[in-house]
Amino acid sequence: MAFALLAIATAADARPVDDVQLRIEGDAGSYLAWADNTLPGPVEVMLHSDRAGVRGEPALPARATVPAHSSVLVARVHPAPAGGLGLRLETVPGSVNARPRDYEYLFPLPAGEPRVEQAWGGRHSHADAENRYAVDFAAAPGTVVFAARDGMVMRIRMAGPPAAGEHGEANLIRVLHDDGSMAVYAHLQPGGALVQPGQRVRRGRPIGLSGNSGASSAPHLHFAVQVNRGMHLESIPFRMFGDRGILRFSVPAEEDRTTGPLLN
Repeated sequence: MAFALLAIATAADARPVDDVQLRIEGDAGSYLAWADNTLPGPVEVMLHSDRAGVRGEPALPARATVPAHSSVLVARVHPAPAGGLGLRLETVPGSVNARPRDYEYLFPLPAGEPRVEQAWGGRHSHADAENRYAVDFAAAPGTVVFAARDGMVMRIRMAGPPAAGEHGEANLIRVLHDDGSMAVYAHLQPGGALVQPGQRVRRGRPIGLSGNSGASSAPHLHFAVQVNRGMHLESIPFRMFGDRGILRFSVPAEEDRTTGPLLN
C-alpha cells in the first residue's frame, strides 16, 4: 500500500527539489521510505525524522545514493510510540564517487577580453565551499553561454518571478561530466535554457542565455565546477582558456579579499 506523506526535500541548489521525491509505503506495521530520482544524473540523499521515537533500519539519519532515473529504498521506518513519522529528505546532486580529472575548460562566453567581476574567494558571495572557486564573468543579458566541457545536462532550474521585495532564485543549468564533476552556469535570463535535461552537449555548443536572475547586483554569468563531497557540494579549482590564451585565477589572502577583478 502506498500513500502520500508530508515530506520536505532540500538541496544545494537552494530550493525544494521536485525531481527527487520521498515515497512512503506501508509494510506490516512499519513503513518503507523510498527516494525516487527523476533526474538524468545521480543524487545523494539523507533521510531524517523530526519526531522523537521514530526508528529506522538502518538508523536515521540514513544515507543513500540514487542513480539516474531510479528508486532506492533508503530505510524501513518504525513510527514513534505516539504515532507519526515526521520524515524529510535532504538531497544533494552528484555522486560521492566523483574523481575529477585535470581539464582545461573553454571560456563559456563569446570571444573577447574576459571581464571578471568576482573570482576565486571573492568575499561578496564566493567565501563558502560551494562557491569558493566560482568566477563571475560580466555579460550583458541575452549573451550566449557555451558549454565549457562535454557533458550531459543534469538539471535546469528556471525560477518563477520573485515575490515583492525578494531577489528570487538564480536560473541555472547544471552539466554532469564523465568524471562525476558538474559545471554550474547560473544567473541565466528567464527562459534562457537552450538545452533539455538528459541532453548530451559538446564543448563550445550554445546551452543558454546569460542574464541577471537571483541575488545578482549586475548582469553576469556565474561559473563553477563542483563535486559532491558527501551530502554537500564543493567547488574545485579549474583551468580555463579563451581566444587570447590561458586565464589565471587566484584566491586572495584573507585581508585582501575583494569583489573586484582578480584575473591575472
